[in-house]
Amino acid sequence: MRVAAPLLDMFAGPDGSGALTTQLLHGEAVDLYAADPGSGMAWVQNAADGYVGYVAGAGLAPDEAGPDDDPAPEFLVTGRGTQLYAAPGLKQVPCGALPWLARVRVAEERDGYARLGCGRWCPRPLLGRAAPGDFVAVAERLVGVPYLWGGRSQAGLDCSALVQLALAATGVAAPRDSDQQQALGAPADGACRRGDLLFWRGHVAIVAAPDTLLHANAHHMAVAIEPLRPALARIAATDTGPVTAARRLA
Repeated sequence: MRVAAPLLDMFAGPDGSGALTTQLLHGEAVDLYAADPGSGMAWVQNAADGYVGYVAGAGLAPDEAGPDDDPAPEFLVTGRGTQLYAAPGLKQVPCGALPWLARVRVAEERDGYARLGCGRWCPRPLLGRAAPGDFVAVAERLVGVPYLWGGRSQAGLDCSALVQLALAATGVAAPRDSDQQQALGAPADGACRRGDLLFWRGHVAIVAAPDTLLHANAHHMAVAIEPLRPALARIAATDTGPVTAARRLA
């Protein structure tokens, strides 16, 4: 199965109750374990990061290609999301949208547009593939995006989603939660460097420069860049406490 909705909320409770735990992006593969026709909810696991929870079953669809088929090439939405259109053309009225890093298959290209597996069209320049690069630069482009607990898109995300998605854009797979992300890389010894990850109890931030922190956080309720030392002092004074680990990815 794959996610057919643009963005699919995942919850811990079978009736969609409780906090939003994460979101699944369009085109991500999932393993379907159970479905309740009465409630319409499905119990699934994200094949990429292993996250398990309940989602609206209507947001899922069978994979476009079977195991013996030769599927169309898969791309990512590399722009900050894309509009969808019923036909190619600059003046077409949008009939939907997809988030950043949604996975799509291109069935046809015409006049600078791509027809996706869902039958809609989007501008071809907004599609690409993950490419090695500076994941910090990717994260910096998300400054100002609202903070959303469990969020995983340019419409709203949390601290660990910022890290996971920025790394994904550069071709690096990462776990969804900050405690699991502590296994990335190696211990960061000495002074902070650009690209280091700092961890607290339930929080992760990116070192954008030796004296600068970049993170999605509840203090600013957004992705923000701020001076490192004042941020460390402010966070240490909260229930989050002091830094518990520092990791270096390269």
